[in-house]
Amino acid sequence: MLRKEDFVMIQAKVRAGVYQKDIAAELGVHPKTVSRALKRGGGAQVGRPRGFARLAPYMEMVDRLLTDGVWNAVVIFGLLHAQGYRGGYSQLKRYIQPKRVLQASRKTVRFETEPGRQMQSDWGETTTVVGGVPTRVSFIVNTLSYARRMHVWATDSQDAEHTYEGIVRAFEYFGGAPREVLVDNQKSAVLEHRRGERPRFNPRFVDLAGHYGFAPRACQRGRARTKGKDERMVGYVKHHFFVLHRSFEDVAHLNQLLEQWLKDVADARVHGTVKEIVATRFEREAPQLSSLPVVRYDTAYREKRIVGWDAYIDVRGNRYSVPGHLAGQSVTIRISFEDVLVVTEGETIVAEHRLRSRHQGWVTVPEHHAALWAETLHVERRALSIYEEVA
Repeated sequence: MLRKEDFVMIQAKVRAGVYQKDIAAELGVHPKTVSRALKRGGGAQVGRPRGFARLAPYMEMVDRLLTDGVWNAVVIFGLLHAQGYRGGYSQLKRYIQPKRVLQASRKTVRFETEPGRQMQSDWGETTTVVGGVPTRVSFIVNTLSYARRMHVWATDSQDAEHTYEGIVRAFEYFGGAPREVLVDNQKSAVLEHRRGERPRFNPRFVDLAGHYGFAPRACQRGRARTKGKDERMVGYVKHHFFVLHRSFEDVAHLNQLLEQWLKDVADARVHGTVKEIVATRFEREAPQLSSLPVVRYDTAYREKRIVGWDAYIDVRGNRYSVPGHLAGQSVTIRISFEDVLVVTEGETIVAEHRLRSRHQGWVTVPEHHAALWAETLHVERRALSIYEEVA
């Protein structure tokens, strides 16, 4: 079955001008499967190729051997036969043939990529002084594989939302998006990646890819060197910028200095491998990047909350009011990177608050609880004669 990430990759490659038959060969499906998926606007169910009935139980083993670099059909046939395969040699050859385009790609992943094709993304971390206190800081480095131009964003977390935000900020810094983004196998992007199998990407990372039109890619297990350009840039940032600047007023000040360093130092350097100024090389790559969508992808935290019977929700150790009629119901919260909390019921915004620490106390909007107070203050009036009867 073509998965959602397969279809995103198909769309990205079609926009890049890749022939459908070449896309089909890379995915191991018939070209008509690719064509039908494009017409339907999504993945389609695909079955086993015809004529591979006896080979079907051994296809996973064949794919695993190919991934491990075993491409000799005679060798693979012997290994399958030892495992009980009784099909023909020609059947095996027909199955392997369309996949041979992958053999060359596995050998050349470290070689130069054409302009606009790929961006590599990776995290680094270091200890520096922020606000006078030694602080562990995370920073995401996104590097264009052709120009070697990079964008760096420092923050306090390497979770999924910060990963997506870092990628979006890089696109905005470059003024466009590449045809594919290569990541490591962190859970923010890749849920599962077994050796010899296509990775299963985080659904939200796939949504991000669809929004900007790039194909998600993940390093093969045990082959992190395929992302070597970006890993070298992580070391460059750590041993250059964080040596040049050793203390910062706050994280915002850190990122301000980072952006200036990128323009004055990183973009102006002559890259040791390509022997060219990075900014000059980027001028050739920039026109090959796809234009950014009008609407920015929403990278904010999104979670569900159950409203308490007192019409408050718990968020990061503090409590925030919502309209009283929502008591006991489920709402969606959105937390931006500017610490703004937005509460929605369906598609309707019902409350907005600025986050603050629990030491600052609960956050209450009086109008939210007006109806609850009215009910609480309602006292039933009784005639005094009732109490006289009791006496």
